[in-house]
Amino acid sequence: MSFVLFALLVLYGPLILLAVFSFNRSEIISLPWSGFTTTYYHEALGNPDLRNSILNSTIVALIVAPLCVVIGTLMAFALTRFRFRSRGVMGGLVGAPLILPWLVIGIAALLFYAQIQRTFHVLQLSLRTVVATQVICTFPLVTAIVSAQLLRFERSQEEAAIDLGASRFQVFRYVIMPHITPAIAASAIFAFTWSFNNFEISYFTGGFQLLFPVWAYGTLRNAPNLPIINAISTIISAVQVILIVLAWWILRRRGGGAKAILGALSAEAEPTVTALTGAE
Repeated sequence: MSFVLFALLVLYGPLILLAVFSFNRSEIISLPWSGFTTTYYHEALGNPDLRNSILNSTIVALIVAPLCVVIGTLMAFALTRFRFRSRGVMGGLVGAPLILPWLVIGIAALLFYAQIQRTFHVLQLSLRTVVATQVICTFPLVTAIVSAQLLRFERSQEEAAIDLGASRFQVFRYVIMPHITPAIAASAIFAFTWSFNNFEISYFTGGFQLLFPVWAYGTLRNAPNLPIINAISTIISAVQVILIVLAWWILRRRGGGAKAILGALSAEAEPTVTALTGAE
């Protein structure tokens, strides 16, 4: 129990201190308390470079997340539902971006895009290069999450639905999709947050486009701006917590609906379902 409490303290202690000292009048994180103020929040929200960087990071994340969900889910189906000769090699290649340091990937991507620019004169570093690189690095996470959910799925439920007269599309929509929806939603949230917070790829492939992690890195070098980073980081953390709680609430409602649909299918032919699933 003490280890769990220590782990929670290490994980959430810095976030709590960040939020507390964002209201401190002092420009440095130190005690004693210098007084309560919201000045740094007003300065953060009024900073045009900060607003532009958050907008760019949000646009990139909103593009990266759905692309990763589509590509990662399709790859998860390919790796878990089909048997082909190069499946092991493909699985290793898909998982490589999760192992390689993002710093290495960012530098490699920069060299790759620079070579394309020198050779074909058709590509400039921009938000498009950030999106392309982040999709390559992030969709394996979606593949891993969805694959784990698919491997836990009992194929006998598909067979039962087919015996009940369901088409392949109906099986996917009413049996498989409700089962993997929580994994897809969770992976979408992870993909969004990974994309929004990614510094290495944004720094090396963003060109002259300012993204939030790059702005924060540049601002950290100026000590008087540290409270502004505390303030905007508190706001972003609060928004992400709200999104996660909202997603959890939606998933609970959708999860209940999926169980009801599967129950309705099973109720029409209980003997068949019992024989296929081994249920009592």
